[in-house]
Amino acid sequence: MLLEEDPATLIRHTIGNFNIHPDKTAIGRINESLSTLQQARDLRVREAESALKKLSRNFQTLATQHNETVSAHHSTDHASQIVELDTQKFRVAKAASDLEIEGERLEQELDGLKSRLHELNLQGAEGDGATRSKRELEDPTILKLKVYRSLGIDIDPESSGTYNKATIRNTQKGDVHVVNIDPRFSRFFYANYFWQTI
Repeated sequence: MLLEEDPATLIRHTIGNFNIHPDKTAIGRINESLSTLQQARDLRVREAESALKKLSRNFQTLATQHNETVSAHHSTDHASQIVELDTQKFRVAKAASDLEIEGERLEQELDGLKSRLHELNLQGAEGDGATRSKRELEDPTILKLKVYRSLGIDIDPESSGTYNKATIRNTQKGDVHVVNIDPRFSRFFYANYFWQTI
């Protein structure tokens, strides 16, 4: 019978017939893999926790900013800003319209001046016959005074008959300058001064 043998001997023979070394090696590899996986899992968990903390801080910052923005916003201020911007928009539109009208007026004036220039070019430097004869009849001093007056310069004669004082009017600026003409200064100096003033 089988049971008649010594159980210890039977167990020794049974153990000897088993080859458990490959199983131990496999279990060791499995334990190493499990340890590696656990370390990788722990690392991922730490990274996820760090990212979560960072996102939580960003969320808190954005929530604080949002609350400050909401608390600082007043609907009445917003409405007044809209009204102010509308007013500025209408002012700009009116200024643009005025500038357009002024531009059209200046274009018409430019066209008139171009036609006048064309007429004068056709007449030549001496002008037409009637203008030449009239100019020849007039005194050159009177002609000079008319030219000055057309430029906004009035020459005032002294009691002795000399012209030593000039009144310069600039209608665009609304300025009036009275100049005493001193013979120590050149005509070039006064010509430059008159041109700069008018």
